Amino acid sequence: MVEHGDIRVVHRGGSKINFREPVISNDSSFLLCASGECVKVFSTSTEECIHDLRGHTDLVTGVLLKPSNHLQVHSCSADGTVRLWDFTDGILIKTYVIGYPIYSIYASANHEGVIFIVTPTLSDKRSEFFQLVAVHLPQSGDQLVEARELSAVLSDVSSNPAAIAFGRGGEFIASAKDLQLEVYFFKKQKSYRFSLKEDNKKGGKNTFTCVACHPRDDCIATGHEDGKIRLWRNFNHKKEYTYSTLHWHHSAVSSLRFTPEGTNLLSGGLESVLVQWRYNQESQKDFLPRLGAAITHITVSPDGALFCTSHSDNKITIIQSCVKVSAVIQGLVKGESVRTDLMVDPRSRAMVMNGKPGHLQFYSLQRDKLLYNLDIVQQEYIHESGLQQFEVVKAAFNASGNWLATVEERKQKDAELEFNLKLWAFDEQTQSFVLNTTISAPHEARITAMCFCHATDSQTTMLVSTSKDGHFKAWQLAAPAHTEDEGPSWLCDFVGAYHGLVPECCSFSADGSLLAVSFQEVVTLWSPSSWELLTTLSQPPGAIRDLCFGRLSCSKYLLGTTANNLLCCWNLLTCSLEWSTSMDISLLLADPLSENMAAFCCQAECTDLFVFKPSEPRPLFSHKAVCSGKVTRAVFAPREEMLESCEESSQWLNCSQLYFLTQYMDLMTFTTKAEEDRLMASSKQLVIDDSVAMTPFYLLLGKHRQQQQENEDALSALPAERTPLPQGSVAIKELLQTPAHVLPSTSFLCSMFVQSLLISVTDSREETKHAEEEMESDKEEEDSEGEMESSASRPEEASLGHRATETATPPMTKSQIKELRRVKKLDHSWLAGVLDS
Repeated sequence: MVEHGDIRVVHRGGSKINFREPVISNDSSFLLCASGECVKVFSTSTEECIHDLRGHTDLVTGVLLKPSNHLQVHSCSADGTVRLWDFTDGILIKTYVIGYPIYSIYASANHEGVIFIVTPTLSDKRSEFFQLVAVHLPQSGDQLVEARELSAVLSDVSSNPAAIAFGRGGEFIASAKDLQLEVYFFKKQKSYRFSLKEDNKKGGKNTFTCVACHPRDDCIATGHEDGKIRLWRNFNHKKEYTYSTLHWHHSAVSSLRFTPEGTNLLSGGLESVLVQWRYNQESQKDFLPRLGAAITHITVSPDGALFCTSHSDNKITIIQSCVKVSAVIQGLVKGESVRTDLMVDPRSRAMVMNGKPGHLQFYSLQRDKLLYNLDIVQQEYIHESGLQQFEVVKAAFNASGNWLATVEERKQKDAELEFNLKLWAFDEQTQSFVLNTTISAPHEARITAMCFCHATDSQTTMLVSTSKDGHFKAWQLAAPAHTEDEGPSWLCDFVGAYHGLVPECCSFSADGSLLAVSFQEVVTLWSPSSWELLTTLSQPPGAIRDLCFGRLSCSKYLLGTTANNLLCCWNLLTCSLEWSTSMDISLLLADPLSENMAAFCCQAECTDLFVFKPSEPRPLFSHKAVCSGKVTRAVFAPREEMLESCEESSQWLNCSQLYFLTQYMDLMTFTTKAEEDRLMASSKQLVIDDSVAMTPFYLLLGKHRQQQQENEDALSALPAERTPLPQGSVAIKELLQTPAHVLPSTSFLCSMFVQSLLISVTDSREETKHAEEEMESDKEEEDSEGEMESSASRPEEASLGHRATETATPPMTKSQIKELRRVKKLDHSWLAGVLDS
């Protein structure tokens, strides 16, 4: 057995971007948010991720702009460190080691060189009580610095970052927990506490949920569990404090935020509506409704130009001054559970799973970005607790990705189960799936499993579904019955059963020649071409939970897991049990591109991974305790480029990458150290202009420019004659080098710029005339050369007898004749002038 060696379990996309309040840069160009173990930097205009600030080894719990430098940002983590970044370049500047888990971070302009963090109370090991601590950041040139100078400010605070806020630039700090509001004044070194009753006269709950402080006035806004907002004043006196109440939200207020000038107060909650209250005119309020999901955080840019809301569906919405939504940054939507399996769309290679209620989400694992949501239920979702609504519980793709099958169901109180089977066809024009067929009540009871026939050479598309009613049905794509029909539809081709037993799972072989359906403790094999029951496979007692055919060279094997913690492998050629082993397997799946299979085994409240081939009893790879809890959802995602790993322990990662979801809905994957180093090296090779955000369009444009430059260099190296473009134009230099605020008007520069690009007509005519003269002179030279050669040969013929006694004059060469002709053409008039003088 090969241990994991250099293979590591890492977060690979899909982390929560709504876990903590995001931050907007001073110029409103960038948005920063905590995402798992890193900080993501997004462009507010293009929604693209520009940088991943990686360095923390645990969950990032807070992001904060440095008050004294608007280009730097602090991040804190549960790993006990605070890191300082240059977020425009994605560079780690310094790491401060605190030594205790950090849950949130704060700072103010009045406290330079000091940050405030929330950590567990040191005397309490259960981490149920927290304290606000001031940390002095030492000035050191080292990149790794220990910050040990800590001083407690408040002893009993909430771990919720929204429950603490600074007021009047850092003169005081307000903290809310349960039913108590505490205000601490730094100059007086004194705090005041104000308490509320648990329930008011109308039965509302007064528990504090969030706090916001006015930037200029002595006013504290607090949100409460019953949807009310209280504005506190005169809180610097214990007995003379007052508060007024605002009420619009019907449930708990999750976030409050004043605008930078303090003219408006923003609030949000479960209603998915951003409410803007006018300060001192609270009767006037504006609404931005239908933001899609419950609001969890509200952020305002330092210049007040942009608002930002985080939502419960792992989404960040960027809003232009509460007028309109300008951008949406959508992360992987995570609910309480995933009802469908993790799937990979064969067309886009995106991971597909449950998204927001009634939807399937298509998520790009390579770009860590949501591509789009597909509305399956096609009904408006009502945000009301206890209301049962349709949910997507099953989904499957065919091999080519042209068809998608979904099952949706709803169970009302004292009513029968409602469920529908829907078939979706991929539309080339819209590049999305369009509903083709809806089958209401396809079975008499809940559907337990569903799968397509993945044979590539199959002439028909087939879908099989199993149900609690004791039957499985084969659905086949049929041609339109009449020519006026729009397209093909789906019909039931066969209904099968076995001795009244309930089928639990089904699976097609790779070539589509066999269908395996498990009926409790019996595995039945069917021929899809004739629907003949070929054989049955029995095994030790226990209901079958998973069925999986082998691939490629292992296609003769069928594997199954049982409720009695057994993994069984049958040989289909001999119809006998090949081998079995005792394992509590929670999930079994096959790699579609190799013979490898993965089994997640749960024991001692942890999950182990085993990778093996059905033909070999020895596992290829094993990894103990990949995560805590049970893994029930995983998928093999084909790689865009195959790895070339030669090590036996990592060869199973060459074709596909294995992703799985933990019980805490974290998306994890397996990677090698070499792959991580390669990704890091490739990211460092991207040299990008500081003023331009790194977007796919920019990268494409940069690549095009680079190719264009290479083509120009290659052409310039050729000895081809061409008319050169004007170089060093005054107009071009003036346009590109002069600062914009001192440039003359565009109308003045336009004529100069256009004229600089034109080629002079007189110059071209002179060049043509000069070329013609040269051609004529060359012709005359050739003629004169011929005459001189003939004249030189004639005296030789006439004086043959005289040559016998005298030595003949040697003839002139062609070069000498050319030189002589050139000298004859020279203008010697200047010599006559000299002689006359």
